[in-house]
Amino acid sequence: MDEVTPAGLARALYAALAAGDRDQLDALLHPQFTGRSAEGMPFGIGGDHDGPAAMRRNGWGAISRHFEARAEPERFLDLADGRLLVTGRYRGRGKQGGAALDAAFAHLITFDEGHIKSLEQFTDTARWHDAAGPLRTVLLDFEGGVATLRLNRPDKGNAIDESMAADLAEAATQIAERPDVRAVLITGNGPNFTVGGDLGLFAGTAREQLPNRLRRMIDRFHLAIERLTSIDAPVVAAVRGGVGGGGLGLLYVADIVVAADDARFALGYGALGLTADGGNTWFLPRMVGMRRAQELFLLNRRLTAQEALAFGLVTRLAPDHDVQLILPRDECARISN
Repeated sequence: MDEVTPAGLARALYAALAAGDRDQLDALLHPQFTGRSAEGMPFGIGGDHDGPAAMRRNGWGAISRHFEARAEPERFLDLADGRLLVTGRYRGRGKQGGAALDAAFAHLITFDEGHIKSLEQFTDTARWHDAAGPLRTVLLDFEGGVATLRLNRPDKGNAIDESMAADLAEAATQIAERPDVRAVLITGNGPNFTVGGDLGLFAGTAREQLPNRLRRMIDRFHLAIERLTSIDAPVVAAVRGGVGGGGLGLLYVADIVVAADDARFALGYGALGLTADGGNTWFLPRMVGMRRAQELFLLNRRLTAQEALAFGLVTRLAPDHDVQLILPRDECARISN
């Protein structure tokens, strides 16, 4: 590197990010690098990223998947404690809606042995949300203290793909940031709540690219589950039709689950030869017991709504029409009031 001063290393970092130069990033970042994206960033991007690979994948990489944007540094200020404060602006646009992005930033950067050891991001997250564009695969609305999150890929059985995982992370972030939310309703459009992961991803992806695509999707989905679990407001899930695979995670985050009396539930991982995701290995044994969980995982047993009620997966059953139109809203209204 031509210049190993803090400002020189920072300038090299911004140049490498703008060029997408992974080799230069690897040369600049300390092996124990940690990054912190601003809390409240859209698509669940905010939070800690431990290690260069995690920051590339879930920090900068997540930004590049949803935005065409670059950081334009304007001032470099050496601090008395050895850190560097960089201020400037992010400029670009959101890829979904094409809205312009113009947001101020401040980066606090630390250094060790001629490498960048950490970076903490501060920025106007509201401007990022404005540029992010509309959610594409879920519907989210707020009314009367109730946040309603509705899966919206009915023609695909509300299967979870990369877009839906990102939208769920974004929706969960928005809900978590609303102090006026007193109850959350999770449901789905169409005849199925969700059939789980979108198996079309396997057929439509080259083998060498599949692990990274799966990891990106699962990381975003797990972030959505984590944030929905930590929301202070009670969560009600209203489910009908098929509920499968990782989609069961959206039941686990709920305090009350109302299911149609003809709903059906299955994990499906054993039949596909896949490891479980969606929080199944953590939540399921704690809800139904280890022996029942092992049966569901290993024998690919499918549960009727009545069996799911007996197992403790759901709170109550109701006719399909009531699950769609009446009971969940009544539950949320009582909770929010």
